[in-house]
Amino acid sequence: MRTGPSIGILGGMGPHAGFDLAVKVTNQTHASTDHDHVPVVVLSAPHTIPDRSTFLLDRTQPSPIPALVNLAQQLERAGATAMGIPCNTAHATPILEPLIETIAAQGGQIQVVDMIQETVRHIQQTHPAVQRVGVLSTTAVYRLKLYADALDAAGMTTVVPDETLQETIVNPTIFNATWGLKAQAHPVTATARGYLLDAIAALKAQGAEVIILGCTELPLAVPEPIIDDLPMVDPTVVLARALIRETFPDKLRPLPATRSTSPLPDV
Repeated sequence: MRTGPSIGILGGMGPHAGFDLAVKVTNQTHASTDHDHVPVVVLSAPHTIPDRSTFLLDRTQPSPIPALVNLAQQLERAGATAMGIPCNTAHATPILEPLIETIAAQGGQIQVVDMIQETVRHIQQTHPAVQRVGVLSTTAVYRLKLYADALDAAGMTTVVPDETLQETIVNPTIFNATWGLKAQAHPVTATARGYLLDAIAALKAQGAEVIILGCTELPLAVPEPIIDDLPMVDPTVVLARALIRETFPDKLRPLPATRSTSPLPDV
């Protein structure tokens, strides 16, 4: 077990998300040799974690919290000192707060980095003039206003799809059992990408100046940093940078020089 800092990734939500975050940690690390890269522990056990959206929308359904606590403890035993959860829905207060409290109550010291708050902070730093932020997400994140509340607290206006667009376009892009991103993320289907591009266009028409891809699957369908002159914000990249900052700050790649206008690259 390491005695120094190490990054932990609690993956499996969806199946590509944890490994995608690990790749982004590598891409955001300033390194020129193998040995320059930071230690990362990835734990992906999707079969053990009840669905977060189902639980949040109906509290009689199985809670993911016990499984998340168990996996966080395994990461800490493996040496992780700061943990990222590449699942926006898992950052809902009814999940994240008891997760952090339970870890601490049971003697854990692993730091849980909040992807939602880090994403809002990133927009403030890189797009300080932006006032209207579009958010695409699962229906659970949409209804619980995870990003909306955080953006409102930061003085920004949230732009979201109307209920019909959310239920007929955005949510199926993620969850459709045949062509959705959880069913087929590599490669992404043309249907899923087309639906997502339609949703981005709708938010632009509503005045969005930047768009948060607020489900970890969505950046898999739209990897471009800019779509139709709109910057795309990938919270997984933001989380990767925050994890490096909390463990090996000297290894964090610098942001682009034109921070007020450039999206965050993943190269």
